Amino acid sequence: MKEKEEQRLISLKEIEEEIYNSGANYICGIDEAGRGPLAGPVVVAAVIMPRNSMIEGVNDSKKVSEKKREALYDIITNEAISYGVGIIDQKEIDRVNILNATKEGLTMAVKELSPKPDTIIVDALNNIDTLGIPYKSIIKGDAKCYSISAASIIAKVTRDRIMRQWDELYAQYGFAKHKGYGTASHIQAIKEYGPCPLHRKSFIKNFI
Repeated sequence: MKEKEEQRLISLKEIEEEIYNSGANYICGIDEAGRGPLAGPVVVAAVIMPRNSMIEGVNDSKKVSEKKREALYDIITNEAISYGVGIIDQKEIDRVNILNATKEGLTMAVKELSPKPDTIIVDALNNIDTLGIPYKSIIKGDAKCYSISAASIIAKVTRDRIMRQWDELYAQYGFAKHKGYGTASHIQAIKEYGPCPLHRKSFIKNFI
């Protein structure tokens, strides 16, 4: 590993190191993918990485190419002490709104963790049910904390795979390309073909 990358990772772990030094053994990072799209689920990932983990390339998923994310997903999930994923579909998003759906997904992901973490760090969410585990909300945490970055990659890759599968059934919308986000081509497809069951009705009312 090049020195520059090593220093970037050390910097990315500073907040976690402070928490470890205060007595924590297991820190869980949490992030989501899919709050903004017009279609598909929101996916929340929770991950506990080893304290000494230094996976080259781990970063906010938005700063990593799709090909690189796929490779990192395998490395992260193999190295993780534990990880969990919560998937909340478009019907539940329409029913409770996207923020509450994200919070439901977070609790679902935390339930899958074993061992349970001492502390949770999460990207910019508050008033969440972490099953009694103390948490710290960090603005832009996916770019500031190693384990939140790792969680962002798990969430993004999981959701992208789901959208590619749906593309096989609803090829006319181009889900494999835009993953449900509101691109011009996606909006045009909604206007041309109408919505499919994967669309979030509360998100597309301006286009139909």
